[in-house]
Amino acid sequence: MAQWCQLQMLDCKYLEQVDQLYDDSFPMDIRQYLSRWIESIDWDTVAFQDSLATVRFHDLLAQLDDQHSRFALENNFLLQHNIRKIKRNLQDRFQEDPVSMAMIISRNLKEEQKILATAKRSNVCSLLLTQVADQNIKNLEDLQDEYDFKVNTLKNRGEEEDVVVQLTDLLNVTQALLSDLISEELPEWKQRQQIACIGGPPNACVDQLQNWFTAVAESLQQVRQHLKKLQELEQKFTYDSDPITQKKAYLEARALELLKNLLSNSLVVERQPCMPTHPQRPLVLKTGVQFTVKLRFLVKLQEFNYQLKVKAVFDKFRKFNILGTNTKVMNMEESNGSLAAEFRHLGPLIVTEELHSLSFESELQLNQSGLDIKLEAMSLPVVVISNVCQLPSGWASILWYNMLTTEPKNLKFFLSPPAAKWSQLSEVLSWQFSSVTKRGLNEEQLNMLADKLLGAKAQRNPEGQIPWTKFCKSANEKAFPFWLWIEGILDVIKRHLLSLWNDGSIMGFISKEREKALLSDKCPGTFLLRFSESSREGAITFTWIEHDVFDKPVFHSVEPYTKKELSAVSLPDIIRTYKVMAAENIPENPLRFLYPDIPKDKAFGKYYPKLTESKSHGLGTLDLDQLHMRPKRLTCPTVFQHPSRLQDNMMPMSPDDYKALSKYVSPRDIDAVVSSHTRR
Repeated sequence: MAQWCQLQMLDCKYLEQVDQLYDDSFPMDIRQYLSRWIESIDWDTVAFQDSLATVRFHDLLAQLDDQHSRFALENNFLLQHNIRKIKRNLQDRFQEDPVSMAMIISRNLKEEQKILATAKRSNVCSLLLTQVADQNIKNLEDLQDEYDFKVNTLKNRGEEEDVVVQLTDLLNVTQALLSDLISEELPEWKQRQQIACIGGPPNACVDQLQNWFTAVAESLQQVRQHLKKLQELEQKFTYDSDPITQKKAYLEARALELLKNLLSNSLVVERQPCMPTHPQRPLVLKTGVQFTVKLRFLVKLQEFNYQLKVKAVFDKFRKFNILGTNTKVMNMEESNGSLAAEFRHLGPLIVTEELHSLSFESELQLNQSGLDIKLEAMSLPVVVISNVCQLPSGWASILWYNMLTTEPKNLKFFLSPPAAKWSQLSEVLSWQFSSVTKRGLNEEQLNMLADKLLGAKAQRNPEGQIPWTKFCKSANEKAFPFWLWIEGILDVIKRHLLSLWNDGSIMGFISKEREKALLSDKCPGTFLLRFSESSREGAITFTWIEHDVFDKPVFHSVEPYTKKELSAVSLPDIIRTYKVMAAENIPENPLRFLYPDIPKDKAFGKYYPKLTESKSHGLGTLDLDQLHMRPKRLTCPTVFQHPSRLQDNMMPMSPDDYKALSKYVSPRDIDAVVSSHTRR
């Protein structure tokens, strides 16, 4: 079976991972329309041959033209428009660099294969549980059918006793299945949801859980109907030691108790509280900002439709209030017929970073029995903040809690927070990157973070203990917490370095000692990119290697580039225009190869500003003084200064610099700035 067909048969948690592979650079529409053709090409080979990549790029455009013609025959104007737009975008993005497209396709196909392999491994484990549950339900249905048959053919006293025994067996099987659902399947689903909330793999769909709960509820309702029929038989004819008379009340009470137990556990929080402004930071709520939360009732029976009214309660046992409409009627969703209620405009009043609870209450009345069943579901603990600057610290609390406990009511967790093992924390840290980018942290990067948290003597022990204070508190006034450093790096990646991080150009987390070890045997001009360890707000720097007159390696680094500077000039453009003063007093760019040996222009060429770009891109956003100084990082051969300190060492611009600058600013403006600096 074709790979794309196999992917579409996976559970939704795996489909969400597939969805993350595709974006505007190479949309999923192409993968869908051209799936057979794409899978017939050896893209690994194409990615290493420029000429072949060009051929395949034009082949792909031809395939899109064919697809456009098919849509034209079907008079599907919307899809024709989409195909034309996709083709234009591909031409704009990959016409000059078809190898990049080949690399994207090659990478996506490999990632798809990994997802398929993961799904198969997961299915081997989950299949057993699913098969057990499905088999139990089938046994339940078989017993039900057999019981129906015996009721219809009841002719003598012996058969009456058989019917009662059969009904007892049916309830025994139901009780065992119900126990599995409530004590195993439901807690496991909730734990997967916890992991998904802090950036882990997407949670499995709740639909399968609903199917199981509904099947058990239907069986119990049928048992109650059968007991009603037995009561009618008893009224028509009975005798001493009639098994129906002796057992009926017990069986009714037992069936009702099982149904009550099932229903009271059927209300769950399908989507945890989350502010729409921060979809990747659930469970952190800000006062004055609305948030959403979605509930699901797992028993899908007609008699319960439109019966449930849910009330939201914030910190049930504390004196806090909740803003907005706090009651909702659970309605049937058109998409799948399930009962659901979504609270869209809620807001807490309390300003604190303690853990709080958001619970939901309802009552369900069973027809004929007159029994009222109280339903309650509780969200995972939430953190309430009053200012967005508290969001990183609030998210750290959510990470720590959901990493170390599954108890939703432990609101005093941070009175004495337990330490985390490195094996736990390393996985969660990687999720923080993979949830907002296309790459998590590799072993090399995690090793550096392990040394930073545990110390080199710990030798990256997976069982090494990291206390909460080490993760999120400052050791002194001058230092800043480890987590806020990570959060700053995440922010600078999302704002300015996303493409470079996704394509693997940034090594990122590497110690200075390891950096020197990697570069020491490389060609002069080889450089790597790493995150600064001294910047709380997130910054990036690069280090390159040269050789002195004795052929010994010499390493040079620049002061880190912060978000402010990266907002003005992109990192690829900084690398392209970076200059130092050579021995002949001629400025030159010392950066030649991205580690390990990728030519600089091959690694970053696709990100360089185009000649046709307007002033609103790249250098065009700077004032003229900055424009004059930014490309001129001119210093003596062994001292490299930050652009903001170069005004005293300004040198005349080289012809190349003048040409590059004139793409963004008119010669008249350049002359005016140069003259003003000369007069100073």
